Amino acid sequence: MAPRTQLEITTSSVVRLVKEEASYHKELLQQAERIKKLESDTTGGDENREYTLKQERMSLEETKKVLPTLKEKIVQAVSNLEALIIEEGKKGMDSNVEHITAAKEAIAQAKTAEREIS
Repeated sequence: MAPRTQLEITTSSVVRLVKEEASYHKELLQQAERIKKLESDTTGGDENREYTLKQERMSLEETKKVLPTLKEKIVQAVSNLEALIIEEGKKGMDSNVEHITAAKEAIAQAKTAEREIS
């Protein structure tokens, strides 16, 4: 098995970061829903309700803090991948066509995710 090229590594990195960002956004929605449920539950049956609510809010804020850094990583990885595509294009090798196509698809996914989230 041939070693993976830098193009393949960077492509998989972009795909992983996009999936990770989607996961964090899903987690944000779930946390917000749990907070909303805890806030609306006024039955008073849970003695630890205030503590649990505080912990959920802290967790939500921590998740929100991760997103800007993750977005920067995605932008940097996409930029690196675009540069690698240009380099591969200059080489003129037809053997890397499938890797270049996969890289372009990863960039498209990242840009689509960015538009959906923004």
